[in-house]
Amino acid sequence: MPQYEHTCMIRGDGGRTIRTVLDRICDKWTLLIVATLDQKRLRFTDLHRQIPGISQRMLTLTLRNLERDGLVSRTVYAEVPPRVEYALTPNGRSLIPPALALADWAIEHIADIEASRTAYETRSGRPSRPAAPLPPAADPG
Repeated sequence: MPQYEHTCMIRGDGGRTIRTVLDRICDKWTLLIVATLDQKRLRFTDLHRQIPGISQRMLTLTLRNLERDGLVSRTVYAEVPPRVEYALTPNGRSLIPPALALADWAIEHIADIEASRTAYETRSGRPSRPAAPLPPAADPG
């Protein structure tokens, strides 16, 4: 796999650069926020409402980090009460196709992964960490 030799040696830093970027974009909250902002700009409360399970603190921290990394923009409107909206930047929007490709891969391979987990549990006698249940399939009609 010589085509991948460079990935862990970016800038000669032993992979630290790529790890920090991957740590940010592979975080479950980041991907959920980016996916939620894909369609339109949203206020904090709307984002919080649309992302089940995220605390206000985690949403605040993740949005702050995404803004710092240039993936999300934050616009404050001088109104009473102040209105703040979040939107994807062009860099943030460029994350949508690879994120969807990864999600598609997960959907395509979940049955194999679940079968492997079951086989592992049977062989080892140890239960693996339970996977999150899949949501029901969307009704096509």
